[in-house]
Amino acid sequence: MSETRYIQANSNGRLHPADTPAITPLNRGYLYGDAVYEVWRTHAGVLFAFGEHWARLERSAAALHLALPLTPGQCQAEIAHTAAAFRARTGEAGELYVRLQITRGAGPIGLDPGLADRPDWTLLVQRAPAPATRGLRLAIPHSLRRNPAACLDPAWKTGNYLNNLLGVGEARRRGADDAIFLNLAGHLTEVSTASLVLVDGSRLVTPRLEDGLLPSITRALLLAQVAPAAGYAVEERSIAPAELEQFSEAMVLSTTKDLAPVAAIDAREWPAAPGPVTRRLMAAWQDWVLAYADQHPELRV
Repeated sequence: MSETRYIQANSNGRLHPADTPAITPLNRGYLYGDAVYEVWRTHAGVLFAFGEHWARLERSAAALHLALPLTPGQCQAEIAHTAAAFRARTGEAGELYVRLQITRGAGPIGLDPGLADRPDWTLLVQRAPAPATRGLRLAIPHSLRRNPAACLDPAWKTGNYLNNLLGVGEARRRGADDAIFLNLAGHLTEVSTASLVLVDGSRLVTPRLEDGLLPSITRALLLAQVAPAAGYAVEERSIAPAELEQFSEAMVLSTTKDLAPVAAIDAREWPAAPGPVTRRLMAAWQDWVLAYADQHPELRV
């Protein structure tokens, strides 16, 4: 692995390159996707929204009846340790991507969760992805729908991402960058790892969480704080694909993407992406996260 693509791992407190073995093949995260995870990124060297992400991790773990092996303070210390090792190895001084995965552990082969010995954790640190330089093209998968909450709730951030993965695979085969899923009722939900926001005049319209979405931290902060401060009303409702024609702009939101413009959803195109509302919100978001970084020096890594 080249230094520009190097990923620093920390498995249960042991630092190592991410491309070297670290867990037993009997680990349940490997065998069954029996795991939860969270992703952070830094802004101005500060872990952004650490507490909000940790609270979501706790909710995901509770839904799986999985005990977290780290406290928030221990996690922050391990992130700082891993980030320092990454910077020392690569000389990277820019922004970082941080992923924490927690599995139920290892044990005899079998689905019974009681077979697990103890939870395992792994941190991964790498360079944060560069912001999008062009509008993304999205495709609605024909072959599958977003898994419903009554089966495997999309609100849980787990190690089981086959639904997302297969949708992305179809979208890529059709020449798109990513997939945006419909639920069983035929309403728009979310992109594989991002939330969707549409623009209608001075209103931002986004699918309801109840339609089958992960409760995105970026989405929550943008809708509750950044967008209203920038003068935009927010509406959360069910959206059918046929309604896309009425919207003047589209964007996606996530921890790693921040706000990224959308140039097309299937045949509906926004060739001027990013439009004026998207550009204004992208600037407002950057101002907001930098202010957050100034207010939280204790989260610097």
